[in-house]
Amino acid sequence: MAVTDEAIDKIKQMIVAGELRPGDRLPREPDLAERLGLSRNSLREAVKALSLIRVLDVRQGDGTYVTSLDPALLLDALSFVVDFHRDDTVLEFLEVRRILEPAATALAAQRVTEEQVETLRLVLDGLGDDPSIDELVANDLEFHRQIAACAGNNVLTSLLDSLSGPTTRARIWRGLTQEGAVSKTREQHAAILDAVASGQPELARAWATVHIAGVEEWLRRVL
Repeated sequence: MAVTDEAIDKIKQMIVAGELRPGDRLPREPDLAERLGLSRNSLREAVKALSLIRVLDVRQGDGTYVTSLDPALLLDALSFVVDFHRDDTVLEFLEVRRILEPAATALAAQRVTEEQVETLRLVLDGLGDDPSIDELVANDLEFHRQIAACAGNNVLTSLLDSLSGPTTRARIWRGLTQEGAVSKTREQHAAILDAVASGQPELARAWATVHIAGVEEWLRRVL
């Protein structure tokens, strides 16, 4: 593993130093191994590891390329990890959301366009009167994803998307629906949208904080 870690670090340094840029094709395996002073086997393992976290893209019969390194692509691995959280760490993820989402919602209130407001209204109106758990989860995820997108910061949007795993939301919603929280969530989503649409960042921030804190409070009681 130490040799593989060394290989990963050397490829990383090539990318950080600009020797390899997004979209570049890596040199042939024997050439790159010799250049970096690595065995071909350790290089192969490093490439495999970096492809799993979307840094490299291995194309059969074509070669290995550096990906776009777009934040959404690189942070996709985080969403995979989030779904494996234990009950004693779910609150820590929610605490991070409580820090980031209100900030994103305040930015959205400053930067949102009329077209984006219309999209948010369609999402809000798209939830039926008697939604299933799957419908609730999908609608909740989409509403918050659209709010984050309105903030106009790709890194922030990607971080929030990664922290909002469907598995986590499904577990939470199953508990919340038992307490009749669906109508309250609808009201809070509507309040967030109204604050964003009317360009009131501090009000939007406050409503987003109330919304996330409510879920956090419920979880603290049941865990």
